[in-house]
Amino acid sequence: AAVAGTLAGRGYTVLTYTARGFGASGGRIHLDDPAYEGADAQRLIDFAATRSEVSRVGQDPVIGFAGASYGGALALMVAGLDPRVDAVAPAFTWNSLRQSLFPQYLTTSDPASLADVTPAGADGVYKQRWASLLFAGGAGRDPGAPTPDAADPTSTPGSTTDALCGRFAADLCQGYLAAAQSGRPDADLLSLLDRSGPAPLLSRVTAPTLLIQGEDDTLFGLDQADANLRGLPAGTPAKLAWVSGGHDASISVADLVPQLTAWFGRYLRRDGSPTDTAFSLVLPETVLVGNGGDTPPDVVTVPAYPVTGTGLGLRSVPLTGEEQTVLFPPGGTPTALTNLPGTGGALAAAAGVAGYALGVLPGQSATFTSAALTGPLNLTGSGRVRVEVTSSASTARFFVSVWDLGPDDNGRPSSAVLPQLSVAPVALTGLTPGRRTPAEIALPAVAHRVPVGHRLQVVLASTDQAYASPTQAAVSQVRLAPDAALQLPVLDAAPVPTSRVRVPWVLLGVVGALALAALAGLLMAGRRRRASHARPELAGVPLVVADLVKTYGDGFKAVDGVSFTAEAGQVVGLLGPNGAGKTTTMRMLVGLIRPDAGAIYVEGQPVHAGADVLGAVGAFIEGPGFLPHLTGRQNLAAFWAATGRPEEEAHLDEALAIAGLGTALERKVRGYSQGMRQRLGIAQAMLGLPALLLLDEPTNGLDPPQIRAMRAVLAAYAAAGRTVVVSSHLLSEVEHTCSHVVVMNRGRVVLTGAMADLTASDNVTLVGLSPGEDLAAAVRCLEQADLLAEVEDAVLRVTGAVPRPEIVARLVRAGFDVESVDGRRQLEEVFMSLVGAPAGGPEVSDD
Repeated sequence: AAVAGTLAGRGYTVLTYTARGFGASGGRIHLDDPAYEGADAQRLIDFAATRSEVSRVGQDPVIGFAGASYGGALALMVAGLDPRVDAVAPAFTWNSLRQSLFPQYLTTSDPASLADVTPAGADGVYKQRWASLLFAGGAGRDPGAPTPDAADPTSTPGSTTDALCGRFAADLCQGYLAAAQSGRPDADLLSLLDRSGPAPLLSRVTAPTLLIQGEDDTLFGLDQADANLRGLPAGTPAKLAWVSGGHDASISVADLVPQLTAWFGRYLRRDGSPTDTAFSLVLPETVLVGNGGDTPPDVVTVPAYPVTGTGLGLRSVPLTGEEQTVLFPPGGTPTALTNLPGTGGALAAAAGVAGYALGVLPGQSATFTSAALTGPLNLTGSGRVRVEVTSSASTARFFVSVWDLGPDDNGRPSSAVLPQLSVAPVALTGLTPGRRTPAEIALPAVAHRVPVGHRLQVVLASTDQAYASPTQAAVSQVRLAPDAALQLPVLDAAPVPTSRVRVPWVLLGVVGALALAALAGLLMAGRRRRASHARPELAGVPLVVADLVKTYGDGFKAVDGVSFTAEAGQVVGLLGPNGAGKTTTMRMLVGLIRPDAGAIYVEGQPVHAGADVLGAVGAFIEGPGFLPHLTGRQNLAAFWAATGRPEEEAHLDEALAIAGLGTALERKVRGYSQGMRQRLGIAQAMLGLPALLLLDEPTNGLDPPQIRAMRAVLAAYAAAGRTVVVSSHLLSEVEHTCSHVVVMNRGRVVLTGAMADLTASDNVTLVGLSPGEDLAAAVRCLEQADLLAEVEDAVLRVTGAVPRPEIVARLVRAGFDVESVDGRRQLEEVFMSLVGAPAGGPEVSDD
């Protein structure tokens, strides 16, 4: 609605709608089938043509069509179906669902194709996690959802298939279920995927086409935009842009408005702007502590795509590495973890070197590494590498990636980044067991700047959790082909400041141009948000969260009816496994994202973007952001100056004491370690001593003494009558730091309460002995009485339904000096009983 309002304010008549199979639309989901979703879009154009607000050229209405993800494919498709469409702007979308869900990456001979790969054949590798997320988003049906349209021939209300498949068409559902079991598509499913979406209709598109593709997207990669552009007829005006975001990060339609208005202004309003075919992309740089961590990405442009001539270079980067053995484990486990589709790509930001250890498993991967770069390298597209494989089987499936490794630090890379989390699945078939076979492999298309001193590493892994891994055990020998090197397309064009991008902002009264916008992404059911009003009865409550709901554009429901309250003097821990919805909830608490439903109140005042009440809230969410050329002290001073409040209200000395950075406060932030930035960020959140403090993973990057100090700081902060809400995946820290806990799982609150009440137990006894007592001897003493005992943090933990007086009496009779007795469970036991999943490990964002 916000985007529609913006476009309407610029003179467009805007029609938005809910796609077939979503919300209250009825019908079945057919994944953009021309006979269903395509026909629907043409009906909408029929309707628009009857409206007086829509201008005409003769009898022909002036129509533009924009959309993202599901709506992006539909925009391209309807341009091929209906000549009344005058311009389209598809974003974050696909060309071929076959290649998107069953990809196969092989080489091509055209070096100017930055993202071109060979279309998948029968040996494509199943992208099982993305497929299961998409299916889960449309499967099942809420009790209040409309019954599918009986006129839809795939509709069989009340059948077992209907109960299982929900709002998916039966043929699509059955094809998915079969592929989920076998890991391979059958002929019927491939035929269905081939006709779903824009690929079959591209040759008929004559409307000027603006293609926008996200660089952070393992669902619909950059190769899909390449295929869409190449499928257009030679005379069709077209422009391609690679932008930040995508299904692994975020799909912000609002960010696309300047490009939409520029394109539609040129081809719908006919505002006289010259034809624009320039190709632009964003080049992010590795985030390396102390070395440009705050460097913004560059926007690079060249005259056109495909890129030829000046600006494009095919760089050869020598690799080293001996022949290596790669095991394909029985059952496909353990499985390498490079990405968790649907979680917002936080693995890339949080994992670092730890993520490299999860993604490059010893014995299941072959690695070939370059020397340290003597100059920066702009990776812009799909590279090539030649290898030789000797396999024990006739087929070998590899998951190939290129990592950016920082300089070694005591034998380990100081940083490890998998650009855009991209992995290329490669199925080598027709191998003769025991015979060496050469293969040239196309790597995933990325846009990434590698700093000086870093190395590139090509990894061939036997498994990847995002894909269906082979379950039959096998082994391969992998080596570089003779004189092989990593071939990379590199753009040497200079970055272009964003201020030089021309955007027409002309506002007209009624310009009858119509943007049909399915702008919300693949699986989003739009809802109208009721405005929240002040609640005087809550004026004394620091934070009230009431029935929050948030569903993202890909259909992932990150938050589903979350409610809780934080009172004065409490330190509330927001706890949950990966994907529970914690980060999404925290972002909604400060107005960074808007809930689809529900409300948030601080002292009875509603929270939304820019709300005045947020001035009483301090927040540290998703890591600190500082000006790297300023010192720590200057950054805090600049932040406070931006609030416009008097300097004496900042309580700067208290904040600096919290930071505990000593003389480092006078150093420039670009030289700070992660822990130093973390402490400075928390101090910044505490400036002004806000009544409500929100901290997302505050102990990341802190060492044990700093973590202990942080506990004391938060306890003292709350003891003064303030409120602290801490989101964390570290159970032990929540247990030691928080007075109250809100446990989330799969977007819902499953438990709330005081820590002391939640951990109280009749079956656990904690016994503290005097200093110097032999704890091991005390354990043996209790075990002789068939009691289960262990030492935990210098305290005896005794488990079992044994009266506590008997436990104490036995220890005293044995001569042990007992100082304290308590009965409680560990928070981990409570957590595991609720969510049924192992805790620990790096938190993966749910956005």
